[in-house]
Amino acid sequence: MRRHRTAAGILLAVGALFSGGLLGTGTATAATPASASGPSVAARTAPSAEQHRARTFWTAERMRAATPLDVLLTRKAAKRLTAPEAAGPSTTVEPTAAASFPQAGGPWTGSGTVVTTSGRVFFTFQGRTASCTGNAVTSQNASTVITAGHCVKYQGSWHTNWVFVPGYNNGNAPYGQWTAATTLTTPQWEASEDMNYDIGAAVVAPLNGKKLTSVVGAQGIQFNGGYNKQMYSFGFPAASPYDGTKLIYCSGNSSKDFLLTQDHGLACNMTGGSSGGPWLTGFSEATGTGLQVSVNSFGYVFLPNTMFGPYFGDEAKALYDKAQAS
Repeated sequence: MRRHRTAAGILLAVGALFSGGLLGTGTATAATPASASGPSVAARTAPSAEQHRARTFWTAERMRAATPLDVLLTRKAAKRLTAPEAAGPSTTVEPTAAASFPQAGGPWTGSGTVVTTSGRVFFTFQGRTASCTGNAVTSQNASTVITAGHCVKYQGSWHTNWVFVPGYNNGNAPYGQWTAATTLTTPQWEASEDMNYDIGAAVVAPLNGKKLTSVVGAQGIQFNGGYNKQMYSFGFPAASPYDGTKLIYCSGNSSKDFLLTQDHGLACNMTGGSSGGPWLTGFSEATGTGLQVSVNSFGYVFLPNTMFGPYFGDEAKALYDKAQAS
């Protein structure tokens, strides 16, 4: 059945979370320490030499030229990972006058925390430069980014030269490039690339003596929060009709995936590069804050303009706990 799906990180990229956010399980609560027991988490620590190289590797030109991961895979004949067709002409979508609900895809023209906590993710995949989306979340270490599993590890290999660029703006990094010291994913994604658990995280190193969320803020995060909610999804799609230069969003009432019953679905035309972007519930357009409950992950080739994302359950919480304690 997987051959009929498109991986959204492998399909999309989006990010967002800001300081003062809350961790929740069903309801929002304060962030809690990592549990001594629970599901195992797969992780990779980047050697110091690699971290140093990543800090200088991602020039403005390389960031602009980076190819969405799903597009690279399509070129390698990974047919199941092709991005869904987007509605409208194959040109860059023009900004809308203002944010609105619902929205199947368009530039975020508001302000608020989401503008600084969302960012593009850049990395090297099998010797090629590639991109996804990520989001800064509240955490004990003030350094945790949530993304898709395929945005940290794919086809048996961990990505290298991994950086998070919050507030990315057409080759510019207004809040700096944050290098991953550790990347993590769920054991289910590690073992078999199970799309139900396509969740990844990164712990980024301090930059200029400061930690990530002290600079860009953080969104809250929630686990086991249920289905069929009002959602906002954010990302930096870079495949046509988008070009990776703008933060794009979708909004509406989510549904439960009719095939993979653990996943969320949302009307959305974001394309390759938006993978890993955050899905926020309880989102305020005025403040740009909400609780992250999923990431852009995949689409079905027979169901265009619909995005799907994994349910943040116990496995996602174990991943988050491991990351924030690193």
